[in-house]
Amino acid sequence: VLRSLGHPENLIQKLPAPVSKEGTHELMQMVDLVVVTGSQNNVRASYRSGTPAIGVGAGNVSSIIDETANLVSAARKITASKTFDNATSCSSENSVVIVEDVYDKAIAALESEGGTLLSPEETQKLQNTLWIHGRLNPDLIAKSAPEIAEAIGLQRVEMNNVKMLMVEETGTGCEFPFSGEKLCPVLTVYRASNFETACEQVREIYDFQGKGHSVGLHSTDESRPLQIGLNLPACRVIVNQAHCFATGGSFDNGLPFSLSMGCGTWGGNSISENLNYRHYLNIVRIVHPIPPVEPSEKEIFGEYWNKHGR
Repeated sequence: VLRSLGHPENLIQKLPAPVSKEGTHELMQMVDLVVVTGSQNNVRASYRSGTPAIGVGAGNVSSIIDETANLVSAARKITASKTFDNATSCSSENSVVIVEDVYDKAIAALESEGGTLLSPEETQKLQNTLWIHGRLNPDLIAKSAPEIAEAIGLQRVEMNNVKMLMVEETGTGCEFPFSGEKLCPVLTVYRASNFETACEQVREIYDFQGKGHSVGLHSTDESRPLQIGLNLPACRVIVNQAHCFATGGSFDNGLPFSLSMGCGTWGGNSISENLNYRHYLNIVRIVHPIPPVEPSEKEIFGEYWNKHGR
């Protein structure tokens, strides 16, 4: 195909299997630019390679459903995002934090879209199978919800058509593995007394995993996206959208198309925006002298002086 289009045949290459860490590190030293999505070990290795590098952070997206949300719309969008590609996207929700006033109704709405809330006993069964010695079970990554239900021996009839499994959680960190990324259609549900508590719950989740990536909000309160943006360590606040589709860019939200989300210094990255074609360009600027527009000190510092004094 490349030859027929008049392009170099070696424009796209891949390392032959099996790929080793040594081979990957050598490749990093031979190219002009390294772009790393995925393993944070590879991201750090790219920064140490001596080659200009752009790495992006890990996902562990959480979305907030507040008391003003359109619950039917929120449930539909969260389910669409969580079940896409069996939740292997870094932008699929791994948890949802629901404000107390609408908790039961929100759970019912999620169940009407194909979710099933597991009992504490079923949740423990799932935890025992989904993680082996603290690591995700590779046999369950990217599997469908019915396949996961079968693997842990859930016998309920509705499991045959379930789209996602939901588990209730209260804690975060290594001792609460459901608070982290799961790479399968298992959605962790938290209950929060109010919006402020919901934000603090998300902060705790991101302190464990996913800092810098993005956060979802389902709300009709127009002041709350800004509150989140000013207070939570997330480079994107996705408002009333199906998260995994919205973060990758859309004609209806203005984000550039991308499968790699910069997480800023929160996530150990050099960029905080969506990786896109501009990051692959060397931009040349031709600079001519122009009539100067020089602001006075008062124009620059006046607001600060009025507030704090000179």
